[in-house]
Amino acid sequence: MSVLARSVGNAFRNKIRTAAVVAVLAVAIGLALAMLVANQAVGGKVQELNASVGTVLTVNPAGAQGFDGGGEPLTTAQTATAAAVPNVVSVVGTKALRLETATAASASTTGTTAQQAGPGGGPGGGTSVTTNLQAAIDAGTLGNRNNTSGSTGSGNTGTGNTGTAPTFSLPITATGIGAEVDTAGKALNITSGTGLGDYTVASTKALVGTTLATKNNLKAGSTFTIAGKTFTVAGIFDAGTTFGNNAVYTTLAEAQALAATPGELSSMVVTVNSMANVDAAKTALQTALGSSKADVTQGQRNLDTAVSSLDSVKNISLVAFIAALGTAGLIILLIMVMLVRERRREIGVLKAIGARNRTIGLQFVLEALVLVALGSVVGAAIASVASGGIASALISSNSSTAATSQRGPGGGGFGGAGLPGGGGPFGGASQLLTSVTASASPGVIAAGVAAVFGVAVVGALVPALLTARIRPIEVLRGE
Repeated sequence: MSVLARSVGNAFRNKIRTAAVVAVLAVAIGLALAMLVANQAVGGKVQELNASVGTVLTVNPAGAQGFDGGGEPLTTAQTATAAAVPNVVSVVGTKALRLETATAASASTTGTTAQQAGPGGGPGGGTSVTTNLQAAIDAGTLGNRNNTSGSTGSGNTGTGNTGTAPTFSLPITATGIGAEVDTAGKALNITSGTGLGDYTVASTKALVGTTLATKNNLKAGSTFTIAGKTFTVAGIFDAGTTFGNNAVYTTLAEAQALAATPGELSSMVVTVNSMANVDAAKTALQTALGSSKADVTQGQRNLDTAVSSLDSVKNISLVAFIAALGTAGLIILLIMVMLVRERRREIGVLKAIGARNRTIGLQFVLEALVLVALGSVVGAAIASVASGGIASALISSNSSTAATSQRGPGGGGFGGAGLPGGGGPFGGASQLLTSVTASASPGVIAAGVAAVFGVAVVGALVPALLTARIRPIEVLRGE
């Protein structure tokens, strides 16, 4: 009988024990694989954040902060100055527009065209224009509260609040861009249709967010109007957030034409060649543009917290993977020690008839690998189901701990003031934390199983070779 056939037969000699061993191994292997999958997913997300967000600088007009700020607008000419700064690889100008539904705008006392944005205006002072689109987000309590804050409501006579404030219709964000990127410097995720083509010229093509498109029954090829001008939907994009998808993108030149502000920018998105050069590029950019002309900030600095939290999760998952892998190895070692002790007589007989130490060791290694193979199949199934939940639990636990440590007295303040995305200590970072998707890819599972098999070989070979070194006469005399 061959060594392989004898090993497989020995693995199933006691079926109840084999089933128990496989079940225990499956749990340990499944946990190890799930942790490896989580580690790979989080590591990939960290690299993505470092590559796309960590190297982005945002340039706003000096003193501008939505409808609360002031200052002078940036100009298209300044993009050339920014592009000449060392280590800067790209500069994308943007122009913010605030689209008000025509029926809501007609009821407003602020006018319908070329007015400075009220609540919701862009960093550089967005311009309000009308549209036939309906906002995809209901104003709700927060929208109505923010819109009527400090006002006296309809029917105001200047002596107090004598009427009920009208229901606020949330505006739609429109941005003119000079390249196919969003205002955080990341490539737009176009889910259907195409991009806008040449982003440097005026065009009546537009990109529409998924929720806004659904609300208005739009698809690629559909039309809508802005300031009485007909636009064609070139593509639908997914920004990943409800607010981000209530938006329209046009070419920069078209947005400037709609706002009647040729050559004017609301902001610039500047990408640096590496994270190591961000601080130097920020200083050089501020000097080149002038502190009285522009404010240069690192794009979404609060994402440092997200990256730090994800790094912690990555380290935890790696330690857990090693611990689970070590547990699987220990289980295999203990099982093989028990099996070797049970078969001392068998080993003595094999030695007496001329079997070599490596042959005896190979037999027990193959037997262990049969058990590990069965455990890996079940463990891989467990990992494919549980890895997403485990990763989410690790991230939620870690982000909750970080949120507690980051939150100052009195909570987050108005809309998470100062944090892009608002609402909480992470702002937009919290959405990135929850957007980590852990999927058990074949490559990651194969790598994990290979590591388990390596541990199994060591765990089976050590006791087998130690016993095989005993002389046959000693084994048989002891029996």
